[in-house]
Amino acid sequence: MLDRWNFYLEALADTNQPAAIFAALEAIIKETVGTILFTATTHNTETMRSSRIYSGNEDAYPLGGWKPLRPGGLWMETVLVGKRPFSAMTIEEIAVVFPDYELIRSLGCESSMNLPVAVAGTVIGTVNLLHEKGYYTPARVAEAAELAPYAAIAFLTAAQPRAVTI
Repeated sequence: MLDRWNFYLEALADTNQPAAIFAALEAIIKETVGTILFTATTHNTETMRSSRIYSGNEDAYPLGGWKPLRPGGLWMETVLVGKRPFSAMTIEEIAVVFPDYELIRSLGCESSMNLPVAVAGTVIGTVNLLHEKGYYTPARVAEAAELAPYAAIAFLTAAQPRAVTI
């Protein structure tokens, strides 16, 4: 079992940001909630795009990849407007909100969860988890929500300008 906080602080001090802090968050989530695939995205409602800033599987989901946001859609209304986690227990539920559901299924995943990370009333990003069918139960969603402070630190770290090392 990880000494979560000290492990996280060590990752936060690493110069390879934001990869180090998101990799630490991924490790904590794998140990607690569980995930087959972990990604982190930011969302721009002006361009209507979600952009990937971290991926636990860059072959399937490379950094810088993006998905369109659907205005008024279930996912956007739940996660970005309502600031509530979204979970889908089957690939059919995933297909309603994500056009890449076939890729998700090809990775052995049929359950998803998106955890919004809000700071000062604004969603600054989402932690996105995929697992086997039926995995993200309400209890697991609640467990993931308890890790939101760790995720907030990761997204705030990602947003920081990089200092020049002398």
